Amino acid sequence: MSTGLADNVKKFRRTTGLSQEGLAEEADLSLSTVRKVEQGGHVSMETLAALARALGVSTSALFATEAPKSVLSHQDEANRRYLAELRRALMPPIGLSAPLSEPGEAGELSAIRQGVQDGHALYQADQYASVARKLPGLLRSSESAVATLEGEEQQHALIARAHALLLTGKYLTQVRQYDMAYYALAEAIRLARETGQTQLAGTGIVGLCWLLLRQDRFDEAEQLAAQTAVEIEPRMSQATPAHLAVWGELWLRVAAATVRNNRPDVAQEARRMARTAGGALNTEDESFPQHWGGFGPVTAEMKGVEDLSLVGDARGVLRRADDGILSDKAVRNFGRPTAPNWGRHRLDVARAHVLLGSHQDAMDELSQLRRSSGEWLTHQPMARYVMANILKTRKRTLTQEMRSMAAHLDLAG
Repeated sequence: MSTGLADNVKKFRRTTGLSQEGLAEEADLSLSTVRKVEQGGHVSMETLAALARALGVSTSALFATEAPKSVLSHQDEANRRYLAELRRALMPPIGLSAPLSEPGEAGELSAIRQGVQDGHALYQADQYASVARKLPGLLRSSESAVATLEGEEQQHALIARAHALLLTGKYLTQVRQYDMAYYALAEAIRLARETGQTQLAGTGIVGLCWLLLRQDRFDEAEQLAAQTAVEIEPRMSQATPAHLAVWGELWLRVAAATVRNNRPDVAQEARRMARTAGGALNTEDESFPQHWGGFGPVTAEMKGVEDLSLVGDARGVLRRADDGILSDKAVRNFGRPTAPNWGRHRLDVARAHVLLGSHQDAMDELSQLRRSSGEWLTHQPMARYVMANILKTRKRTLTQEMRSMAAHLDLAG
């Protein structure tokens, strides 16, 4: 954590007249945690949100702009190598006359569309290495198609390229390559708008809001999602499932941003709007390529449970996690959510168990996710948080399952 952030916490604490002990009590944190924050130590976003609530400010108000610390981890060096070809295809050098891009063979539009569909299926199946290998060819062939086709065919090529860029942005956000992801999503949204594809542009904005949330840019994520939701608000009697789904996802982004930014009243209203969209659908929608995510009544309810996790209400999470709309029977009736959404929900459940000291229950959740979404799990900081907590607080000898999970998540066990 930056010293600027630490100074801001200290400044707001003094402005409110609280001692470190008083702030710890108001935030329901330990005194050692407050001291760690004010000394510049690293803490979770949930801890910062608790401090913001206690200080009566938005979480964003605690952040400060400073020169970043150097990052020399082996993972970052590896990512630069693994994604070199994708980076060249997405962001070629720009000269005085034209980009110095590697020439691609203009693909048939049907082949490009099929390639995007196949890539999306691989993404949903956690096959991230396969997605990364497929994307450079898709980007080059779609770029060449735009350059060589004319008239109406060129318009179709622009739409196909927007889809390829959207897949690229979604993948790069998942693997936390945010600058590249922003470029891909911004280009996808631009092309979708220029070709009159409002639905596709809205889908891109849902993805961009996800990226902004991952960068802790809560104010911008809220404003962008809320503005877009107002602009595309459907008539319930005439809206397609995909239209309702994108509209509902935008309200989920508003809620996610505001609950993290200590604006619970706005979050509550956004959740209500999302539930309205989910109720109108009455089922989980994954109508790709009209809708790129997954949304419905189950997803809307899961994200409400996520709010409880963010404020540290572990018992509340467990009370709602498998009840009502989230019960096995209801999920079978309404449809299962996407694997990433379901996985995030079960990580909230695992975190609740570990906060209550139920290590084996937390391990059961992690192990199930490893079996169903092993590669996805390695990209989730929440999984590392849960496992690190088990390693730190378990008094008995670690089981073989725990040691194996620690290795899978690249933690010392």
